Formats: sequence, C-alpha cells, structure tokens
Amino acid sequence: MLSQSRNELLTQVGAGTPMGELLRRYWMPVAGVSELQAIPIKPVRLMGEDLVLYRDLGGTYGLVDRHCPHRRADLSYGFVEECGIRCNYHGWLYDETGQCIAQPYEDTAHPEVDLKARIRTTAYPVAAKGGLLWAYLGPLPAPELPDWECFGWENGFRQIVVSEIPCNWFQCQENSIDPVHFEWMHANWSLRLDGRTGPYAPTHLKVDFDEFDYGFRYKRIRADTDEQDALWTIGRVCLWPNCLFTGTHFEWRVPVDDTTTLSVSWFFSRVPTESEPYVQPDDAIPTWHSPIRDPATGRWITTHIMQQDFIAWVGQGAVADRSKENLGNSDRGIVMMRRQFFNDIDVVTAGKDPKGIIRDATINHRVALPVADRKLLTQGLSRSELAKDERAAALLTRFPWQAGQPEAVRQAQAAAFGIAITNQPLF
Repeated sequence: MLSQSRNELLTQVGAGTPMGELLRRYWMPVAGVSELQAIPIKPVRLMGEDLVLYRDLGGTYGLVDRHCPHRRADLSYGFVEECGIRCNYHGWLYDETGQCIAQPYEDTAHPEVDLKARIRTTAYPVAAKGGLLWAYLGPLPAPELPDWECFGWENGFRQIVVSEIPCNWFQCQENSIDPVHFEWMHANWSLRLDGRTGPYAPTHLKVDFDEFDYGFRYKRIRADTDEQDALWTIGRVCLWPNCLFTGTHFEWRVPVDDTTTLSVSWFFSRVPTESEPYVQPDDAIPTWHSPIRDPATGRWITTHIMQQDFIAWVGQGAVADRSKENLGNSDRGIVMMRRQFFNDIDVVTAGKDPKGIIRDATINHRVALPVADRKLLTQGLSRSELAKDERAAALLTRFPWQAGQPEAVRQAQAAAFGIAITNQPLF
C-alpha cells in the first residue's frame, strides 16, 4: 500500500507537481487529424490546462491558451486565418508560437506603438503522426515524437476512438500491466452478463513481468496454453508512460486533470489478403466518440471490452485510495511500474530525461515493439485463414472493443474487409 503523500505524487498532474512535470516530458495524443477537417478549432483540457487546438488555413496546427490575453474571450469560438487563430471579440490574431501578430484597431490607429510585439499567449508544439494530433507541454527542445512501427503498417483499416473517463489517469494506466483481469472482467463477467453460469475461462497459472527500453511487458500462461504460447514468449506491452499496446491497438490514458482522463485508442485491423492493396491516408482515419453510459438507464455500458475496463477504473473512485489496497503476487507488475514512476520523478527533478524518451532522430524510424500477433498484422491472412482463427475471424463481423461505432465507420470497415453489410451490426 502507499501513503497518501506517495499516492498524490502519482496522481496529481497540474503544472509544477512532480508527476505533472514528468508527464510534460512526453508527447500526448489529444485528437484525431480528421476531427479538425470540418471544424478546424477544438477546445481541449490537458493536465489541468484549458487550451484550444486548431488548424489554420495554411495547414499549420497550433495549441494555445483558451483565453485571449486581451480581454479573456474564449478562443474556441475564434476563427482561423491563413496564419493563426483570431479572437472573435476584437480580432487579435495569434500564430502557433503564441505571438500576437495582428491587432486591427491598434495597428491602424497607433502603429507606432506596436503593442502586438509585446503580447504573447501560452502555446505548445503540435505534430501529426499516425492520424493523431500530438501535443508537447514540456521544456524545449522537445524529444522526438515516437514513430512506432505500426504507424507504417500497410493494408489495415484504422480508426481512432475517444472516451472521457471520470477518474484519475493512474488507475487507468495500472490496468495496462494487469494480466489476470482479462480472465475475470472480460471473459467470465461477459459470460455472466450473457446469462450463463459457465464454463468459466481457463484460469491463469503463471504470470511474469519484465522491463524494456519503452516500458514493461506482462506475460501469462493459462490452463489452455503453455510456455510456447506467444502471450508467454512475447507478451503484451505497458508502453511508457501512459499507454497499453496490444499489437492490434494502442490505448493512451491522457490526463485531463486530476479526476478526468481522456482515453485515446488507435486501432489497426489487417484486411484479408484478397482486399489488398488497401490504402487509408492518415487524414482519412475516422475519429469517433465512444460513450461510457447507457442513455436509457444511466448505467455504465458493459457490452464492450474497454467499457468493462472503464467500470473498473471509475469504481475505484475519482482518485483511488491506494493506502487501503492489499496487493497480491499477480500485482508485481503494478509495483514495478510505480517504482519506475517514483524513480522518473527523481530523474526529472535532477534535470535528466526519464524512461522512454527518444532524442536521436536516426533511431526514431518505425521503432519496433513486442507484438504477439505479428504475422496476422504484418503479413495478413486470407478470408479462409481468418475464418479458422477465432480471434481474427471476430474482426470480420464485429468491433468488440468500444461501444457506439458510427454507421459510417461500420460501413467503411466492412468495405475495407470486402464483406457484405447485413442487418447484423459490426459492433
């Protein structure tokens, strides 16, 4: 268990807090590229800061303080120009660096004063990669934005899904290194939710954890597998500092503030070989919102894998009280992760880079991660081969990860897979 003060070190993310300063050393996904095509301005809240993300008419992305430094008007209702974002109240214009570059009245009536040269608002770097928009809130120079290998995989249908979770980011991230919960929260609970009482899923017999450059791995053996199984020899990745990577998808847990988390997921579904070549430009990757409550009942949604995880996270409270925990042997990975964060806080305090930071551009190209399903994802399978693989075949008929897949995305996914749409939902 942790003391209250140690728990606060892990959970408080505001500027100036130890964890807030640590997390600001990493790029955070904040939106999908496709989100800004129809409406080029989006308000975002990130690590306790209220900001506005935008794409100007010249194609440059920016992230600035939500409130105009003139009279504190809301820039999320501003409008973009060829360069920058303009306040709709008095027309002051800011570029992506936060510099005020135009003040229509002042520039006309008192050009000799050049007031705009002295006006600057908070601004942070933004970069696009993998169909996502990433923000960096830390000290410059910024590290490399990791170019994970799967961003370059071909012949896959990709989609980005976001959900807002009403709890602290850290209890979400701890889920990333918890193998046993799959047996109970997903397999057995789903069975009971379906009205059945058994048989339960094969039980876990052995779990293990190890560390690598970009995070930790968990490995498991169940009653139906052995030490030759890929989930033991390769495992799954707790990607540093705030992500789960399974091969088929990433799940980032982005701190909105101390009691709210933005779940940002990036999914890759390899199309059957009969559908190759399949090309999906980054700006065409659909981004959609997945609800966490059933509007008819007000209850948490239980039908999808990640919604089940969300229930576990919010059930621990807005901020989990770790002083009341009783950890077991299967929680060794969680202990390892916490120790690494405490160490990284000390490293950042000493002015050094924490775990997983990439500074060398020459190695930041298609950076490899452990992938248990590599053949399926990189080489592909035919439809007949997919039909023989229970997990792979499920992707041909449904989207099990998150609820609320829009009809247009369902249609696009089915078209990519070359299958006919029926009355049976894909999700």
